[in-house]
Amino acid sequence: MRDWIAVIVAVLGVLLVLAGAVLIVLQALGETRPSSGSAGRVAPVPDNADTVVVEAVPAGPPSEPISSRLLGAVKSPSPADRLIFWGIILLVLAAIAAGAISFDFGAKGGS
Repeated sequence: MRDWIAVIVAVLGVLLVLAGAVLIVLQALGETRPSSGSAGRVAPVPDNADTVVVEAVPAGPPSEPISSRLLGAVKSPSPADRLIFWGIILLVLAAIAAGAISFDFGAKGGS
C-alpha cells in the first residue's frame, strides 16, 4: 500500500510541475502575438471622398528576445509558480513514502 501511495503522489507531483512549466512557457510565448488592429488605420481624406489614406500605427515598444521574456516570466510570481511549488512538495512526499528519503533521530547520553 505504501508503494501505491508513493506512485500516485509522484505522478501527481510530476503533472503539477509539468503543468506549471507549460503555463510559464505559454505565457511568455503569448506576449508576441500581434493584435488584429495594429496594422494600420483607414481614414478618409476630407478634400476628396474617394481617396483613402492608411495611417501607420506605431507597433509599441520593440519586442524582447525570447530568453529574456522566459526569464521575466519565471521571475514574476504567477499561478504557474504555485503549481510547480506544490508539485515539488508532492515529489518530496512521494520520496519519503517510498523510503528513498528517511530521517533518523537519536539521542545519546553517556558519561
